[in-house]
Amino acid sequence: MTQAPLSSEAEVRPSGGTPESPEDALRANTWGLLGHLLAAPPTDESLALLAQINGDTDGSADLLAAAWQMLRQAAGRAKPAELDDEFHDLFTGMGRGELMPYGSWYMTGFLMELPLAKLRKDLQDLGFQRQEGVNEPEDNAAALCEVMSMICTGEQSAQGQFFQRHIAPWMQRFFRDLQEASSARFYRAVGQLGEQFMEVEMEYLRFWEHPEPAAAGERKN
Repeated sequence: MTQAPLSSEAEVRPSGGTPESPEDALRANTWGLLGHLLAAPPTDESLALLAQINGDTDGSADLLAAAWQMLRQAAGRAKPAELDDEFHDLFTGMGRGELMPYGSWYMTGFLMELPLAKLRKDLQDLGFQRQEGVNEPEDNAAALCEVMSMICTGEQSAQGQFFQRHIAPWMQRFFRDLQEASSARFYRAVGQLGEQFMEVEMEYLRFWEHPEPAAAGERKN
């Protein structure tokens, strides 16, 4: 997988850490890429990197592999000037864009509601602090993706709790809406990748919360 530059306006910054395994590095890169693409339209450099995504899927026909290839193809066709307009129409617009990428909005129908207050408490407990000069609430999709990219090095239980409380209830629905948005062209592929990656993450984190019992006669380490 190719990692795009992760230079988005995230609401928070963590204490840091380095992925401890290739699997966690892949997860962190994917979360970071989604956060990068949802925070701002991709630059020429980002598009060039995405267009070089390895086309070898080891014979896999799964939906996540297909989503990566859709993103690669979309990046190869995209023009930065058009992406600026697309991003504006989707997420900002005149007062608001076609989509509202906020957890509180998806979970309650309103902004700045109880889900945001709970998120702020959990972020504080994880050691995150809000950046000065950033006006976006912490429950926007870009910031949450970046948070997940940063805690992939931490305890599996903390990852699972954060995901289940603040991402699982709504973000997959947001990615589906992104695919269906009338303004989406390049971002339709971003929505496809996000939806399929969410499915993989749900299974991954569910496994760590409820690991399969050892087979009869198998010695536990």
